[in-house]
Amino acid sequence: MLARLKQMLIKEFIQALRDKRTRFILFGPPILQMLIFGYAANFEIHHVATAILDLDHSQESRELVSRFSSSPYFDVRRQLTDRNQIVDLIDRGEVVIALQIRPGFAENLRKGQTASLQAILDGTNSNTALIASGYVTQIAQGFAQDYQRDRMQRTAPQFVKLVPSVELHQRPWYNADLKSRWFFVPGVIGSLTLVLVTTLTAFAVVREREIGTLEQIMVTPIRPWEFILGKTLPFFLIGLVDVGLIATVGTFWFQVPFRGSLLVLLTGTVLFLLCMLGVGLLISTVSSTQQQAMVTAFFFIMPAITFSGFGFPISTMPQWLQWLTYLDPLRYFLVVLRGVYLKGVGFAILAPQMLAMAVLGIVLLTLSMFRFHKALD
Repeated sequence: MLARLKQMLIKEFIQALRDKRTRFILFGPPILQMLIFGYAANFEIHHVATAILDLDHSQESRELVSRFSSSPYFDVRRQLTDRNQIVDLIDRGEVVIALQIRPGFAENLRKGQTASLQAILDGTNSNTALIASGYVTQIAQGFAQDYQRDRMQRTAPQFVKLVPSVELHQRPWYNADLKSRWFFVPGVIGSLTLVLVTTLTAFAVVREREIGTLEQIMVTPIRPWEFILGKTLPFFLIGLVDVGLIATVGTFWFQVPFRGSLLVLLTGTVLFLLCMLGVGLLISTVSSTQQQAMVTAFFFIMPAITFSGFGFPISTMPQWLQWLTYLDPLRYFLVVLRGVYLKGVGFAILAPQMLAMAVLGIVLLTLSMFRFHKALD
């Protein structure tokens, strides 16, 4: 048995690593994708294209405009003179947000009344508009607080210390600077692993059937389970190496902290790879050609990434879709990755995710083996 399995493994490694192009495809693109997606996947916005219409032309309005101009979040590209210009600029996509300061802005402030600042946003990209609106609110509130404090110091300095105030002190745990890249890089590691292992496993078995060597192999003394093990074990090892490579690049290149245990991460990775091997093998049993395998794998990969919580919170999905996410192994692997990287948690906290991946892996591998036997018959 071991001799037959050994020969099967040698064959698979030779076939997978026999030329430079194949070796590059196995290890080069995951590293490049890690670098590209690590920069691209980011919720932080900077240099939002901004236009400002100042109809007050006062010292106070110029001070407020200067705060937006000096902010790294806004890029003031146009100083407008007419409100009709706002519509044209937003329609053309030249600016994302337009700020309008109405006449009487400074006069209202000096009287102690509310002075309004209108923000007109392009809501085509709702996420960018929402974040930009939050930045506008922060800058406007900071300006209002500073102006009120300066006004009291000029008019009634003896009451400055007597006026009550509430100050918010934030203490974010695990990500003090709230860097969204620290959240996304572990997610990219899990998503790339899913794509790589699933497609490699599905294509490898289908390729044997497509070129006619599957029947030749099955007439040899090798047993079906030995064939399945011989086809999947090389890709399990290749997937393990790829996870190590892209995790190393993500950790050191993007300086994402690794606060947990390598053993916990390795255990979660092994369980996740078993799930993906089961999915890839299951795809191979329902596909006759590599083209069919590619389409079927795409049909699985996109929903798996979407429902995993990689970029969209699961809690915001409809209830029936939230139930479907429990069938997604990537959902649990992302919790393990982010928990190990950012929180440094161990088996005691991640036991439910580990157990879920173990159950899904056993079910998927068992189902794929039965399907594979049926396909051979």
